[in-house]
Amino acid sequence: MRPRGAGVSACRHGAWALRDTIAAMFFTLPTLLTWTRIVAIPLIVGVFYLPIEQQTANMTATVMFIVFAWTDWLDGFLARRLNQTSSFGAFLDPVADKFLVCASLLVLVHLQRTDVFVALIIIGREIAISALREWMAKIGASKSVAVHMLGKVKTTVQMVAIPFLLYDARLFDVIDTRWWGQVLIWVSAVLTVWSMVYYLQKALPEIRARVE
Repeated sequence: MRPRGAGVSACRHGAWALRDTIAAMFFTLPTLLTWTRIVAIPLIVGVFYLPIEQQTANMTATVMFIVFAWTDWLDGFLARRLNQTSSFGAFLDPVADKFLVCASLLVLVHLQRTDVFVALIIIGREIAISALREWMAKIGASKSVAVHMLGKVKTTVQMVAIPFLLYDARLFDVIDTRWWGQVLIWVSAVLTVWSMVYYLQKALPEIRARVE
């Protein structure tokens, strides 16, 4: 018979191991930076409800969006540099990106700075491609819908358009961010549809193989 103390020690060791695993998943520096993008959403939305001047709200929201969007690059860099990559981090990172972009688009629609049609295209595409990737992963064909350069270009254009539209004024008295923001967000919408068609074309052979 195993001594009672040995059982207690094993349970304690298991609890410590579980604690360390949870800490490694949720509380690494890269993961905490990813969480900040989710925390940013009510801050960016809320600033437009504060009793401050419109341009002050615009500037504050723009700066916050740029800072929090920059963490998308930073958390990936730190995860690789510190060897703290994880499956949870790989899951949370794109989710945080989509939350930040979708929330910002809804704010811009509310402020009448972008067309609701554009927001529907971008948000709808994100939902559709996320569902497609999840399905392809379940059937073991996730590589067919891996991130492509077209998707990266779309994201880059999008990440320039949104702060331009949030700022909604002349930058350095030279760049009309409202005009350029409108142009870039429509370019982003076109690239959004294009990239969605590309991913669907890549997934179609795998889908047909499973159906047949």
